[in-house]
Amino acid sequence: MRTVFAGALAGTLAGLLAFVAPAAAQGFSPEQRQEVVGILREALRQDPGILREALAALEAAEVRDREGAQRVAIAAHGEALYRNAADPVKGNPQGAVTIVEFFDARCGYCKQLQPVMDQMLRRQRDVRVVMKDLPILGPNSVLASRALLAAQRQGKYVELYDVLMKLRDDPAEPVLKREAERVGLDWSRLRRDMDDPGLQARIQGNLQLAQQLRIEGTPALLIGDTLVPGAIDLATLERLVAEARVRPGGG
Repeated sequence: MRTVFAGALAGTLAGLLAFVAPAAAQGFSPEQRQEVVGILREALRQDPGILREALAALEAAEVRDREGAQRVAIAAHGEALYRNAADPVKGNPQGAVTIVEFFDARCGYCKQLQPVMDQMLRRQRDVRVVMKDLPILGPNSVLASRALLAAQRQGKYVELYDVLMKLRDDPAEPVLKREAERVGLDWSRLRRDMDDPGLQARIQGNLQLAQQLRIEGTPALLIGDTLVPGAIDLATLERLVAEARVRPGGG
C-alpha cells in the first residue's frame, strides 16, 4: 500500500508536470531546470511506482483515443463495412447480428479462429459474417485472396476459404490449383479471373478500410460496433454476439 508520503510525492510530481509544460514554453534558466530535475529524481527515487502509474495512464489515454477514433471510423464507413453487396458472406445472409471478419489466408491466428467461428455459426443461427480479405503477409497472401474472390464468381468462396484455413502448405499457385480442383472449381476459369484488376481493387478497398479503422493485424472482428483484434475463444465470441444482439441495429 502506498504511504501518505509517497502519495504526497505523486501529487507533487503531478503538480510539477502541470507546471513544466507552460513554463517550458517560456524557457527555464539552467538553475531552474536543475532544480526541477532534482525534484523529479527524488520523487521517483522515493516511489518508482509513480512512473509506472504515469505510463499506465498514458497507455490508457492512448487506448481511449484509439477506440474513439475507431468508433467514428466505423460509423463513417458503415455502408462499406456492413452492406457491400459484393462481399462474401458466411452464416445467415439475413442475420440479425453482423460480424465483419478481416483475415489473411496465411495467418495462423486466423486459422485458429476459423473453427471457433464455425462452431458459433452452428449455435447462433441469426448471425451473418461478412468476409474481408486482408492479405498483409506477402505475395502468396495476395494470391490466395485473389483466388478466393475469383472462386466467389463460381459460387464457391466459402468452400475454398474453408480448405485454405485448414491448409498447412503455403498457398502458392500449385497448391491453390490442387485445392481449387478439390472443391470442384474450374481452375482455368479461376486462374483467368484471378488476374481481373477488379479483384485487386476490392482487395485495395479492404486495405483502405482496415487503415481507416486502425486495424494493425489479422484476424480483426467487427462485432456490432465493437472492434476485436486477434483470435478469441468461443465464450468471448458468443458474449460479444449477445451484446451486439441487444444493441440497436445489431451491426
